[in-house]
Amino acid sequence: MVDRLSNLVAIFDTPALNFGANRAEGDDLLGDAYEYLMRHFATESGKSKGQFYTPAEVSRIIAKVVGVGGATSASQTIYDLTCGSASLLLKAHDEAMHKTGLDLALNGQEMDNATAALAKMNMILHDCPTAEIWKDNTLASPHFKEKNGSLKTFDFAVANPPFSTKAWSTGFQPDADEFHRFPFGIPPAKNGDYAFLLHILASLKSTGKGAIILPHGVLFRGNAEADIRKEIIRRGFIKGIIGLPANLFYGTGIPACIIVVDKENAAARKGIFMIDASQGFVKDGNKNRLRDQDIHKIVDAFTRLAEFPKFSRKLPRTEISDPKNDFNLNLPRYIDSTEPEDLQDIDAHLRGGIPIRDIDELARYWDVFPEVRSVLFEQTAHEPQGASRGSDDVQQQRRLAPCRSEDSASSGYCQLRVPAADIKAAIFGHSEFTTSNESVTAIFAKWRKASTPRLKAITVDGKPKALIETLSESLLEAFQKDQTARLVDPYDVYQHLMTYWSETMQDDVYMIVGDGWQAAAQPRQIVPEKDGKTKEKADFSLGKQKYKAELIPPALVIARYFSNERAAIDEREVEVTTVTQKLEELKEEHGGEEGLLSEVLDEKGNVSKALLKERLKDTKGDADAKDEFDLLTVYFILMEEEAAARSRVKEAERELENKVAAKYGKLTESEIKTLVVDDKWLARLAADVQSEPDRVSQSLTGRVRQLAERDASPLPSLTEQVESLSARVAEHLQKMGAVWN
Repeated sequence: MVDRLSNLVAIFDTPALNFGANRAEGDDLLGDAYEYLMRHFATESGKSKGQFYTPAEVSRIIAKVVGVGGATSASQTIYDLTCGSASLLLKAHDEAMHKTGLDLALNGQEMDNATAALAKMNMILHDCPTAEIWKDNTLASPHFKEKNGSLKTFDFAVANPPFSTKAWSTGFQPDADEFHRFPFGIPPAKNGDYAFLLHILASLKSTGKGAIILPHGVLFRGNAEADIRKEIIRRGFIKGIIGLPANLFYGTGIPACIIVVDKENAAARKGIFMIDASQGFVKDGNKNRLRDQDIHKIVDAFTRLAEFPKFSRKLPRTEISDPKNDFNLNLPRYIDSTEPEDLQDIDAHLRGGIPIRDIDELARYWDVFPEVRSVLFEQTAHEPQGASRGSDDVQQQRRLAPCRSEDSASSGYCQLRVPAADIKAAIFGHSEFTTSNESVTAIFAKWRKASTPRLKAITVDGKPKALIETLSESLLEAFQKDQTARLVDPYDVYQHLMTYWSETMQDDVYMIVGDGWQAAAQPRQIVPEKDGKTKEKADFSLGKQKYKAELIPPALVIARYFSNERAAIDEREVEVTTVTQKLEELKEEHGGEEGLLSEVLDEKGNVSKALLKERLKDTKGDADAKDEFDLLTVYFILMEEEAAARSRVKEAERELENKVAAKYGKLTESEIKTLVVDDKWLARLAADVQSEPDRVSQSLTGRVRQLAERDASPLPSLTEQVESLSARVAEHLQKMGAVWN
């Protein structure tokens, strides 16, 4: 075992794998690799070992909202009372380093022996060797104490304790706690959630700040927990609550929340900032995962105390303490994050028409596309039931009137001006949509112009994480500030960049900072495995050697330097397709059992060239088989033409492949940067961003079509159809001689 570990360490001691230079800037490759392994271990281990690891996305949120980015001294401390493998503790440390450059002291306690060992290893690999990790039960035997025996207090505290643990009081008497951690009441004997929260409050300095992950139940459960919650709220200790999506954590699928506590100015605090982020996530295997945009939106809202509809609220304590709420903090009580249900309009179902109320609910679209509303809808009239409908001329005038919200008091209903099939074309083709689309293009073009020099300035030993942070923040800010594209969500645009970074761009940048532009651009020879085979797909071949072009795919080189050659090949492929289609048509027409090609088909039903040649010999000069001979001759000539055309395509592709392979070695650094930055990265991002206006239009199209179809067939029309169909059925039954009473 010692030899194996020594050999493993020796591998990372080589110059090629020296990751130490990146650690100061947050690019801790070895530490990140270790965390990657731990995450997958948590994923595969299920409930038994899943609780030792806090998902990195949640850790990032806590690190940003707990306030370590505002640290003012290297003597300040970060504490995790249930540190697990220390992923949460390390994220807080990295945030402080990134924002302030201060290397804050780390302290963690973990009761599981193996997990505590993981935490210590994690600290070493992340270059935090002075961190103190202690193995013991925090509640029963807290390790970090002052000389007088009282609990040591910290500047910052983070925690992801086991949810609703039943054995929290094992090993000590809560009602006689020597550390006085339960002044507001003792948590239930079989639920220790509040025990961990109260321990954090007792372990913070008077200006200390903390964040703890707990199940949603702590926000609304009654009895002893309600009494504790009431006292904590009255003292102003809770700064904010962040509700998270369900199924985020390893080991449990229940939804959880982050409770952010802040002792500083607690007495003056008059409310709690609430965020319901339960709807923002993406499915990732059998778990849910927060996207970069979800994390950013949560942090933005919390740090700015910004209120977003259906997402965040500043909640005054007077509302919380109101008797109807009675200090219940359940998020849905204060923030309705659900999508509203359609209100069914009985009159619309009876007589048709789209309620103007439903059209008005699309106001965010009409604010940008006011004329599109008039193009899509026209007013229709619904008179009170039993009243005169008026003359046909009056009805026609009402239907031709624009469908405006101020008309709702008179008629209240509209109808489509265009056929349902033409809704999309009416929106996409309107000048207002074109203008909105162009505004998105202009905002991105401005960001692209500013970002291109930064991307082309990447050098060896550059800092990829700093680069993507700068790029992503500037892109988000560009779309947040410019209101000409307000229908496009800036966080969706931001996510496009972060997704592409994760999928492709990150690897590209790391290759460049590791090897330089020239070396990174050169294709890599694929080395076969011992059996001479490889699962890796080659981009091109030179003789028997296969190559993979990772930074610059051949398609980019072809598009920029060999477009004429590619166009010529495409023309030849069209020739092949044309001949192949003729062959298929002849086979379909004459390939049946009695067809002229029936004698030359193989067992699979395909025309056999060998059988075709034999049959040509047999039918040559036979007057009775002249039609068959003529057809076989035509078919044979076409087969020869197809083979020759395919051969020409293959030869042209080989020639192009050789030219492309030779071009890689001749590319200048400037040309490489153009291919990578302009043709690969920014071209892909431009296409992704440009998909957002289309998504907006698709959403509007779908809703308008839904409204139109919902009330397209009023009840009288349906009744008439039923009566008509019933009469036709009865008529057919009578003709068949059916008799019924």
